[in-house]
Amino acid sequence: MKTNERVEWQKLTKHYLQIKDLHLRTLFGKNPDRAAQMSLEHAGLFLDYSKNRVVEETLRLLFELARGIELEAEIERLFSGKRINQTENRSVLHMVLRNPPDKPYLVDGVDLMPEVNRVLVKMEQLARRISSGQWLGFTGKPIKNIVNIGIGGSDLGPVMVYEALKAYSNRNLVLRYISNIDATHLAEQLIDLEPDETLFLIASKTFTTQETMTNASSAKAWLLKRLGDESATGRHFIAISTNAEKVAAFGIEPENMLIFWDWVGGRYSLTSAIGFSLMIALGVENFHRLRAGFHRMDQHFRQSPLDVNMPVILGLLGVWYNNFFDAQSYAVLPYDQYLSRFPAYLQQCDMESNGKSVDRDGNRVGYQTGPIVWGEPGTNGQHAFYQLLHQGTKLVPCDFIGFAKPVNAIGIHHEILMANFVAQQKALAFGKSLQELKSENVADNLLPYRTFEGNRPSNTILAEKLTPESLGSLIALYEHKIFVQGIIWNIFSFDQWGVELGKQLAGNILPVLCGEQELAAGQDSSTHALITYLLKFH
Repeated sequence: MKTNERVEWQKLTKHYLQIKDLHLRTLFGKNPDRAAQMSLEHAGLFLDYSKNRVVEETLRLLFELARGIELEAEIERLFSGKRINQTENRSVLHMVLRNPPDKPYLVDGVDLMPEVNRVLVKMEQLARRISSGQWLGFTGKPIKNIVNIGIGGSDLGPVMVYEALKAYSNRNLVLRYISNIDATHLAEQLIDLEPDETLFLIASKTFTTQETMTNASSAKAWLLKRLGDESATGRHFIAISTNAEKVAAFGIEPENMLIFWDWVGGRYSLTSAIGFSLMIALGVENFHRLRAGFHRMDQHFRQSPLDVNMPVILGLLGVWYNNFFDAQSYAVLPYDQYLSRFPAYLQQCDMESNGKSVDRDGNRVGYQTGPIVWGEPGTNGQHAFYQLLHQGTKLVPCDFIGFAKPVNAIGIHHEILMANFVAQQKALAFGKSLQELKSENVADNLLPYRTFEGNRPSNTILAEKLTPESLGSLIALYEHKIFVQGIIWNIFSFDQWGVELGKQLAGNILPVLCGEQELAAGQDSSTHALITYLLKFH
C-alpha cells in the first residue's frame, strides 16, 4: 500500500486542514508549558521542537502513522543486519563501525566486531606512526602533509569532521582534501607542498572511481616527477579500498591498505577506514571519542519509545512540512563556524538517500519524498538569505544548531553569537504584528514592509560544547532521521542508482573530447552543439 493511501495519512490530511492556519503566537499563548512539553535531552544533545506548527493531536497522529508503518520493527531490522538495501542485496550496518570494541555485534549469529577491530587496530598503528614522525618518506624525511583523495562519501564526511574538530587536531600536520576532477582542485592543494614530506590517502571502495583514480594518478605523477623513482610510491601512498588487485597494480603494498565492507555505504562511512585521515589529524583517542558519540545516539534511536526519540520526532516533523505544508526544502543553520561544512555534508546524506521517486514495491510514489537541504553558518546567513526566511513567500523549516560553551572564548563573541541564535528563532516564530508596529509609531506607509507574519517553524538542537562526542551524536541524529523518513515514504534510502546514468553517458563522450573517436551521429542537437563547441578549442 502506498503511504498516502494509508488511513493514518488520510487522518493527517484532514487534521492539517483544521490547524494549518493556527499561529505559534496562539499556541504559546494557550500553553505556557509548551516548551517544556516539547523538548527532550539524550546522547548529549538537547532538542526543543516547540516552535513547530503542531498541536498534541498532530504529534499523536504522526506517531500513529509511524506505528502503522511498523517503524519500530524497521529500526530493529536495520540494527540486526537484515538486507534492507534490497536493490543491492546488502545489509546496512554503519552502526557496527562505532560499536564499542569489547561489545559483540551479532548478525546472523556471526560477531562482526573482531573484523572491525582488526581494521581499527591497523588504523591506530599506522596513524600513530605517521603523526609521531616515525613514518618516513622516500628521502628519509618525516611526513608533514596528509592529502586525502576521494569523492562523495569518501570526502564530504571526513572534510566536514576535520573542519568541525580542527581545534582538536595536530597543528604540526597539514591535512588537505582533493575530490573534484577539475584539475584546479589538485593543483591548488599541492602547490605549496613538498613531495618528500607528503603522504596520499586514496579512498575508493573499488579503486576504479574515475574522479578519485584520475586525481590519484596525477598525484603519483607529481610525486615521481620530483622524486624520480617508481619505488617512492610505496612510502607515499596508502589505499582505503576493497580491491587488493587494483591497489597492488597502483604500486601500494598490501600492508599499506585499509579495508572496509559492502555493508558500509559511502555517505555513512566516515567512522570506517574512510575516516583514517581524521584518526591521523585528530589523534586515535579523539577518533574513538567521535565513535562513542555516534554510538550514544545509535543506542538512543534503537531503544527509546517513538514519542521520546529524537531522530523519530525530527523525521516525522520533516514529513509534516514536506508532505502537508508542501515545504520543498529545509535549512540547516549551525551557529558555529567549525560546522561550516555540515550543511554540505547533510546534502549528500539526505538528498542521495531519499531523493527517490520509486517506492519499495517498484511503483512511482504519489507524494513528495526527500527535501532540498541547504544552509550556512550563523551569523553569516543572517546577512545573506534570512530575509527570505522571514518575509519571503516560501515556507522553509529550519534547524538551528548551537553550543552553550565556545571552543574559542574571546571577549563576548560567543554571547553575541548565541543572542542572535535565540533571537532569530523567536523572530521566525512570532514575527512582529501590525499592532506592535503602530505602538512604536512606525509610519503608515512603512507598515506593510515592516510587518513580520512569523509562524515560520524551527527546531533547536543544543549541546554543551562542540566536542568529538557531541559531533558524533549530532551526525548520527541526522542519519537516523533520514532513515525514519525513508521508511515513512516507503523508499530505499541506501542505494543511489540516480548517479549512474550521468557517469555512463560521460564515458561515451570522453573519447570524443580526447580525440580518440569521432562524434557519433544521432546525438540530440544540444549535446551535439556542446561537444562541437568544446572541440573547437581543443
